[in-house]
Amino acid sequence: MTRLAADHLIAAGLAGAMFLAAPALQAEEMQPEQPTIGLALGSGGAGGLAHIAILQVFDDLGVEPDHISGTSIGAVIGGLYAAGLSAEEILDVFDDFGGSRIDALSGLVGADLQLTELIELSFEREAVLDSTEFLDFLGEHTEAETFEDLRMPLSVVATDYWSGETVVLREGELFTAIEASMSVPGLFAPVPHRDDQLLIDGGTSNPLPWNLLQDEYDFVIAVDVSGSRQKDPNDPPGLTDLLFTTFSIMQSSQIRHMRDYDPPDLFLEAGSADIRLLDFNRVDEIVEQAQPSAEKLREELETRLNSPAQTGP
Repeated sequence: MTRLAADHLIAAGLAGAMFLAAPALQAEEMQPEQPTIGLALGSGGAGGLAHIAILQVFDDLGVEPDHISGTSIGAVIGGLYAAGLSAEEILDVFDDFGGSRIDALSGLVGADLQLTELIELSFEREAVLDSTEFLDFLGEHTEAETFEDLRMPLSVVATDYWSGETVVLREGELFTAIEASMSVPGLFAPVPHRDDQLLIDGGTSNPLPWNLLQDEYDFVIAVDVSGSRQKDPNDPPGLTDLLFTTFSIMQSSQIRHMRDYDPPDLFLEAGSADIRLLDFNRVDEIVEQAQPSAEKLREELETRLNSPAQTGP
C-alpha cells in the first residue's frame, strides 16, 4: 500500500469515527444543564424531624443538594445527611430512640419541668439537660467526625452569646458544631468556641439560614419547621411550653422578615401544629404530616431538572 493510499484510509477511518460519535455528542449537548441546589433546614425542635421527608425526595430522585445550611435540629438532620446517611437511615436513627419525649435526648429528667427545677438551674447549673449522650448516639451512626469527612458542603449556624451575632461553622469537629447549633438556652449548656465566643442555639439569630446560599446556587430551597399553635382552652400551655413556644414565635417573626427582604426560590412550610419541642418519639407522625411539603418539592425538582437549560435573550 502506498503512503498516499494509507493516508486516505486513515482519513476515512477518522471521518467514520466522527460520524458514529456525532449522535452521542448531539445527545450529550441536548441534555439539560442541571441547576445547582442549596438546601436550608430550619430549627424547630422535634418538629424538625419533618426534614427527613424533604430529604427522602432527594433520595427518590437520585439528586443531591450542592450545599446544606442548617440551624439547630436542621443542623442535626443536615449533618447526618451530609455525613452519608440516607433519609431512611436517619429515620431509623430517631426510631431507635423510643421512650418518652425527653428520653430521645438524654433521659435525665421527666417531660414536664417544674418551676423549682428552673430555679435550681438559675443558681447551680447552666442547663437542664446534657446533650452528650444524644451526640454520642448520633456519632455511632457515622464515621464522619469533621466537616472535611462530609460528602457535601455543610454550614452549621450558631449564635455568639456575647455579641448576639450569627456564627457559621464550616470546619473542624462536626458534632461540636452541631452541639453549639442546638444549644437551646436553658435546655442545653452553651458551647465555648475560639476567640472567647460562647455559642448558643443558632435559632436565636438565624433560624432558617437560606441567606447563606443566596446568589451562590441556582435553586435555593428553605424548609420551615417552626409549625404553629392550636388553641385548646381545655389544655392550657405549661411553663415549659410557654418558654419554648415563645422562642419559636420569635423565630417565626425573624423568618417572615427574611422572606420580605430576600425570599428563597422555594419556601416550604413543613412544620406541624401540635408537635412540642421534645416530641421526638412521634417521628413517624411528624414525617407523615410533612408529606404535602415533600410532594410540592418533588414536583418543583422534577420540573426544574427536566427543563432545558435557560439561555440568555
